Amino acid sequence: MAPPLLQLGSLSLLLLSAVTPSLAASVNTASLPANWSYKGCYVDSVAARVLSGSAYNSDTQTEAACASYCGTKGFKYAGVEYGVECYCGNTLTSTVADETTCSMTCPGNVNELCGGPNRLNVFESTATSPATSAVPTSSAVAVAGWTAGGCYTDTVAARSLTQGMAVAGNADMTIELCVAACQAGGYKIAGVEYANQCYCGNAFANGGAPAPDGNAQCNMACKGNAAETCGGPDRLNVFFSSGYTSTAAGTSTAPPVTTPVPTSTAVPVAGWTAGGCYTDTVAARSLTQGMAVAGNADMTIELCVAACKAAGYKIAGVEYANQCYCGNAFANGGAPAPDGNAQCNMPCKGNAAETCGGPDRLNVFFYGSDTTATASATGTGTGTTTTPPTNTQAAGSGTATKLPTGWSYKGCWTDNKQGRIMNGPQADLTTMTIESCIATCVAAGYAIAGLQYSSQCFCDNQLKNAATLAASDALCATPCAGSTVEICGGGNLDSVYASRDIEVIGPAAPQKDGLPGLWQYKGCLMDQDPKSLPEKIVYTGTNTGNKCLKACSDYGYNAAGMEYGEECYCGDKSDPAKAGAALVAESDCSTPCPGNAAYLCGAGNRLSYYEWVGEPIQKYGFPQGAAAGEYVLLGKAPVIALITTQGTNGKVTFVEKSGTSTTPGSTGAYEWDPSTNTFRTMHVKTDVFCSAGLVLPDKVGRQINIGGWSGDSTYGIRLYWPDGSPGNPSVNDWQENYQELALQNGRWYPSAMVMANGSILVVGGENGSNGPPVPTLELLPRAGGALYMEWLERTDPYNLYPFLAVLPSGGIFVAYYNEAIILNENTFATQKKLPNIPGAVNNPLGGRTYPLEGTMVLLPQHAPYTEPLGVLICGGSTPFGGYAIDNCVSTVPEATNPTWVIEKMPSKRVMSCICALPDGTYLILNGAHVGVAGFGLASDPNHNALLYDPTKPINSRMSIMANTTIDRFYHSEAILLQDGRVLVTGSDPETDGLEQELRIEAFIPPYLKTGRPVPSYTITDKDWKYGDTVTVTVTLPSGGTPKFSLMGAESSTHGNSMGQRTIFPAFTCTGNSCTITAPPNAHVAPPGWHQLFLLEGGVPSKSQYVRIGGDPGNLGAWPKLADFNVPGSG
Repeated sequence: MAPPLLQLGSLSLLLLSAVTPSLAASVNTASLPANWSYKGCYVDSVAARVLSGSAYNSDTQTEAACASYCGTKGFKYAGVEYGVECYCGNTLTSTVADETTCSMTCPGNVNELCGGPNRLNVFESTATSPATSAVPTSSAVAVAGWTAGGCYTDTVAARSLTQGMAVAGNADMTIELCVAACQAGGYKIAGVEYANQCYCGNAFANGGAPAPDGNAQCNMACKGNAAETCGGPDRLNVFFSSGYTSTAAGTSTAPPVTTPVPTSTAVPVAGWTAGGCYTDTVAARSLTQGMAVAGNADMTIELCVAACKAAGYKIAGVEYANQCYCGNAFANGGAPAPDGNAQCNMPCKGNAAETCGGPDRLNVFFYGSDTTATASATGTGTGTTTTPPTNTQAAGSGTATKLPTGWSYKGCWTDNKQGRIMNGPQADLTTMTIESCIATCVAAGYAIAGLQYSSQCFCDNQLKNAATLAASDALCATPCAGSTVEICGGGNLDSVYASRDIEVIGPAAPQKDGLPGLWQYKGCLMDQDPKSLPEKIVYTGTNTGNKCLKACSDYGYNAAGMEYGEECYCGDKSDPAKAGAALVAESDCSTPCPGNAAYLCGAGNRLSYYEWVGEPIQKYGFPQGAAAGEYVLLGKAPVIALITTQGTNGKVTFVEKSGTSTTPGSTGAYEWDPSTNTFRTMHVKTDVFCSAGLVLPDKVGRQINIGGWSGDSTYGIRLYWPDGSPGNPSVNDWQENYQELALQNGRWYPSAMVMANGSILVVGGENGSNGPPVPTLELLPRAGGALYMEWLERTDPYNLYPFLAVLPSGGIFVAYYNEAIILNENTFATQKKLPNIPGAVNNPLGGRTYPLEGTMVLLPQHAPYTEPLGVLICGGSTPFGGYAIDNCVSTVPEATNPTWVIEKMPSKRVMSCICALPDGTYLILNGAHVGVAGFGLASDPNHNALLYDPTKPINSRMSIMANTTIDRFYHSEAILLQDGRVLVTGSDPETDGLEQELRIEAFIPPYLKTGRPVPSYTITDKDWKYGDTVTVTVTLPSGGTPKFSLMGAESSTHGNSMGQRTIFPAFTCTGNSCTITAPPNAHVAPPGWHQLFLLEGGVPSKSQYVRIGGDPGNLGAWPKLADFNVPGSG
């Protein structure tokens, strides 16, 4: 039974009425607070919220209540959705939807409209200004010794604080709860995010840093205390314990809380005085002479001061724990920091008792009795200054006497004769000096600096375009803008300094040699809209021809090009012609590659264009006629199934979102008899919307349905005992009582799997419709508590319906979002992490599980089962942009060093389905070319079916099969029938212009269109122990060679075929009597029901169901409750 606070029976009833459009309901502008008006009905999505500020749910929701809530938070927009949900924000990044799709009534006022599924009724305030929720101060934190640190950046894929922390009810999150949880775990940094998430750590990882926009996006009220702010989307409100000190530069930018600014008494170098905390920036230094000391990693104030004094400078500054700068005046606006010493907070690397500045902050020290200094012409300081040391260079010599260690003058060089000789960062300053230019180049990682025309600075690591020395060094004669005693080049002349020998390279040219694979240069290609090659990658500062070409060929593309230096494009050879692109003059491609300036990477609207020649990277089969298969219309179903399952009685159950159905009068469950093409009405008690399903290994093959949409239904466990047979009536129905039999955690979008020991593993999900993650797993029948899984929380919301599989060597394979791991099957600890799953060529963060939704299947296992199990994942999409993925990836998880193999599909596909066929091939079908899974979130249907044959070589396994004429978007399914056909159902887009699809089809695979007769067999023993030998009598009408396959009983939903497995067992035959050897153990074949097919020449018989491995978990005796019929043990 659900915990009392989560029993939302009344809410469920309210929502049942809310989902029915009411002719009387309308937007009630008269009830809105002052200055609020109605804006319209807008599209929303779970994956990317349109209004991403604050949010809350209420079973008494009204339009006015939501607008009032958002107004008090300072937001411009308010939106009501799905009856009970309220969202706030300051920007509205969505499209207007048809007003009729915002049709759900508000539970607090049934005469008002509160959006719909993925639809917002949006209201706008003309009085509010953007929210500026204050970061809670330490006085708001009940745990003593912690201090607020501000708003920090974060990402789902790479957490800034890596330890997700479950607190006492994330739904009631407060700052106090999170801080207490982190403190109890021994952590010194706590962060709250997205209203109800808590993260801990002792250092920041993955580039976590103060948000560049300050507190602007830390704007979501804490779920447990609306007066506190708990971060926002990809934003953490951070808190530090009193014992925190920052770690190495590059891994943390967080300030220590109590480190004092050192006083002059802490500096043992006589004659120097501490001057306080000054501002600085990387692009324009306040003290222009960077100074290398004896090991920056051991920086102290004493070392920096001594180095500056030895070089003749009278101001020294330490920054970012290990940097030293010198000067005789402040430049570029350097001045006392407006916030005092607050951001001079980083301990010195060589002495943690001293403070060495901070990010963009200098601790400054002055030499002599005068402790003030005048700023340069762009500065803001006041007072007198000491005279800079005299530069002893001769006017026009182009040299300087105070260069950083290792740097020297390299002469006067001619620029721009055949193009720029230096391409790196360029600074143009009225305060330019040799020292400041070199410091700019050093900070940017370059070894050569060039000064030109008094105020220009160029950086690079080579001199390009066949650079040559000027005829005379005296031609570089222009004084520096910031120092008239120094020379800064001349017109198209560079005074060059370097820390190493000068390397001169010729003018950039197209790369024609040393290319990877079979790439060949074809010329300079025009580019325009539409793009000549569609797939764009940006390699800022690092692009080269080889880098771009390898990325394209790795993902199966046979055409590629580089544009505008840093841009890489991939496509197919036919794409330029489709875009109307043609080759142009070679001189049009003139931009060097930033990663290798010896070669050209196109230009503006010009591609350095290459094609793969010789053997194609990816080869497709193009079967014709009967060999391409066929779609056949079967009729209409009463509902759009969310889960389809073929039972051991030969019939198929359809379960759907009963409480939120778009079909009037739906009971939520039906059973289809393929022999008569008729449906029987069944019933469920709670809403199975986005639940999980399995066929159990008990002796009758009961079906189980787990989880649901909201409230009580998320705890639901429903059981059906299949009875009857094809052509003979069935009478049993689904049995359910959530008050007696329930999950420990409510779950929406979970996955389920029968383990090797016969227990049911339930993994992940969210806490009801659009709710927070449920990052746990649990067992059925209940055994112990639910176990927290960090990887589930860290990758929410992209890990729903994770893919699960029992591995032959032991352990459980899990694929979720773009990650994959192996769990210990006893402790569920992660025992192996695989490389990340490749995504799209232009976005490695593309994902494969809902809502990015691809499909995973297990590749065939063959006796004697010595080969490791392979997995195949096809399709998916990318976060935010909905850029569907056009490849399949496969791996062998049990390998010592598993890698992912990429195979390009002929088209993009999201919301894919894959049906395993009895001949060992796989039918890939359904879905869309664009978008993500969900209502109204995809477009451009993919009507084409593909056949994947794993017996063929990699990159030659896909054949392009027949097309359907029916769109199969969200909530489409595909399962294998006993006669070898594939049942194809559903499409539930709930989008204007797209059909709610009740028509069902069968795909007829080519093996049923050969014209050859179908083999058959008889069998008596249908309950096999592991290793058993079972005799069958076969009829082979074509006189061919027999073969047997076992296909695991499956439930299909959202691209996840729960229970799928393909096994080719060992067998021997004498005449028409064949003996099959059952799989050896529960890791090769987990206990359960399988369709047994006989194949002759690839043509399958009609299957019969056999059970392998019995019922080791004794599920047949579960549950022992009066409301449930059980078949019993055995």
